[in-house]
Amino acid sequence: MSKEMFGGLLREARQRSVLTLEGLAEASGVSVRAISDMERGRSLPRRSTLNELLDALELDESERRRLVQAATPRTHQVPRQLPPDLAVFRGHEQALEAVHRCAGQADGQGRHVVIAAVGGMAGVGKTTLAVHWAHRMAERFPDGQLYVNLRGFEESARPLEPGEALGGFLRALGVPSNDIPPATHERAALFRERTASRRLIVVLDNARDAEQVTPLLPAAGCLSLVTSRNQLFSLAATEGATLVNLGVWSEEEALAALAARVGDARCRAEPDAAAELVALCGHLPLAVAVVGAQLSGSPEVSLRSGVRELREAGSRLDALAADDGQGGVRAVFSWSYRALDEETARFFRHLAAHPGPAVSAEAAASLAGTQLPVTRRRLRELTTASLLSRDAEGRYVMHDLVRAYGAELMERAGDDRAGAEIRLLDYLRHNALSAGRFVSRFPSETADAPAPGVVHVAVDDREEALDWFRREEPAVAAVLRTVRDPRLLRHRVNLALEWVGYNAAAGRWAEEASAARLGLDAALALDDPVAVARTGAHLARALVETGRPAEADEPIGTMLGQLPRLPTDHQVRVERNVSFLRGRQQRHEEALEHARRSLAIARTHSGDHEVARTLVGVGFCLAMLGKHEEAIATGEEAVPMLRELGDRSGEASVRDSIGLAQQRLGRLQDAVASYHESLRLVEEVHDDYMRAETLDHLASALLELGEPTRARAHWLHAADLLTALRVPRAEVLRAKAEAAG
Repeated sequence: MSKEMFGGLLREARQRSVLTLEGLAEASGVSVRAISDMERGRSLPRRSTLNELLDALELDESERRRLVQAATPRTHQVPRQLPPDLAVFRGHEQALEAVHRCAGQADGQGRHVVIAAVGGMAGVGKTTLAVHWAHRMAERFPDGQLYVNLRGFEESARPLEPGEALGGFLRALGVPSNDIPPATHERAALFRERTASRRLIVVLDNARDAEQVTPLLPAAGCLSLVTSRNQLFSLAATEGATLVNLGVWSEEEALAALAARVGDARCRAEPDAAAELVALCGHLPLAVAVVGAQLSGSPEVSLRSGVRELREAGSRLDALAADDGQGGVRAVFSWSYRALDEETARFFRHLAAHPGPAVSAEAAASLAGTQLPVTRRRLRELTTASLLSRDAEGRYVMHDLVRAYGAELMERAGDDRAGAEIRLLDYLRHNALSAGRFVSRFPSETADAPAPGVVHVAVDDREEALDWFRREEPAVAAVLRTVRDPRLLRHRVNLALEWVGYNAAAGRWAEEASAARLGLDAALALDDPVAVARTGAHLARALVETGRPAEADEPIGTMLGQLPRLPTDHQVRVERNVSFLRGRQQRHEEALEHARRSLAIARTHSGDHEVARTLVGVGFCLAMLGKHEEAIATGEEAVPMLRELGDRSGEASVRDSIGLAQQRLGRLQDAVASYHESLRLVEEVHDDYMRAETLDHLASALLELGEPTRARAHWLHAADLLTALRVPRAEVLRAKAEAAG
């Protein structure tokens, strides 16, 4: 989409909203010049800027989508992940000077420098300082800026895994999701490779410890800035980081920051009240920011009135108390909260129930049970009040301590937290069901209606579906980890099961292992044998695909322990799943035993489909154990049944098994024909995993026929398919290709 087309759409939307350039600039906070450049086709906005414009224009969802699509660049862009710099940034001059001195060490030396590890208490302004400094330095690092919140100190979520952070960085650097390896050390190596020829700034915000940070350090020529509530002494020892301890502001710095928000004139008119205000805030930047936001929005309120209200606000947020115990910010949060109207206050409380690092507008609307246009207005109000900020993708970020305060209020108000969490779980689950139609080959078994108030996201194609899944990935992980209400166990199980298809299609096997384990824990707590069997199977499969087949024994044992309690149709599936898993563990005798048990139950209690699907597994096991004639006979029994049922996937699999048996009997031409028929069927069902398996077998047959060039090409193709799915076995196939010459 061209810049000119986006500019035309933006101009039309502004004119429909009856806004002048100046009016849109005032409503959005984006400069008149920047908007003018966009409308004339000279530039495209960043995602965060675009969201500000769309919110100010109050467009409906279809219009928003048109403009978002038009603004999406179709060419490679350098990453620009930094959150916005604050125009009202003040103070911390000594810390900025220390960080700037470190930056000079990188000039001309061609090596990576960890500029600084900035430590200090919550709310002291570590993130603000890091972002402000990175913006100042951006021109010296033309290949872009990477930013990630590592969630090292958030009460409602575990610290971000380095592998997950690396996945985000690699995508920002243009690496397709399918090309991102599963293991953290592999991602770290690829990250260093991709940054080796770049000059980047990397901001690693809110780190827990040096162990979390080390894999995220880029290659030579890039600079990193780390923030943490801890002093990262080991990072100084191992990486040469300069440690900068950030304290609260001096009185002078705090007063300057307050004046930047409320105006110099008001502070000069009431100097004693201004000094008392910042003292009540403990000179803490976060507290002063919230006070300043409230006073700037109420110019008629005197600073003395602000002091009185702050004194009378009651208890203070203990976690943000200053060292001398005289100042804190729970009172500030209380004051800010009391300034909200009743409905926005309720919305704020419900938003605090979201456990993830950032919340989309759709998820926020679902949490609160409000319509999207209303939700967007309330999100803007909370952002203006400094109770929320926005990330580079336009999502809304709530400081962990603000979230803790909101949770206190939610409990005190008697709000239905479980109801809000149900709506969030249903939002993530039912939209995954809808988006999964374009992504997943696994049919859903959950069809009940979502709770009232859950937002449905319109998805029209595969790219939009993948975009939704990627946007909500962190939220799903956080929800599964943190929602502990026993009344929501069933919802947690269903959510874990609904994301299996996307995780498999995207090769997110490590993430699937974590999600399936949490789903299995919930299923065990429910004492639901069917749910235990299903989540256990997905966990075992994920462990196998991440190269940990021995660890799959535990969930396999759990599944088998449920057999006596399962309905017969689920007994068939469990035995069949265990057969598949034992085969992946190279335990083919056990695999055949379970496949035959599954077949015996299916013949007695199930229909033709279950019988046919189970025959597929039996035939494969027989072929792997050298019982080739029996394998061919079993496969030929299954083929007409599968064809009548229209099961192309099952027929492709059984054709592959027949080919294996034929090949091992020396009937190489017959085997090649069977493999080609399997591949033809696989094309119809778009199963890259099965395609890779069959290509592997076809390549081995061609090698036996004396065609190493064709064999090598098929092995490389199969390896590429498995690499895209992040399956470690891809390297085995690549080695076969190299050996073929």
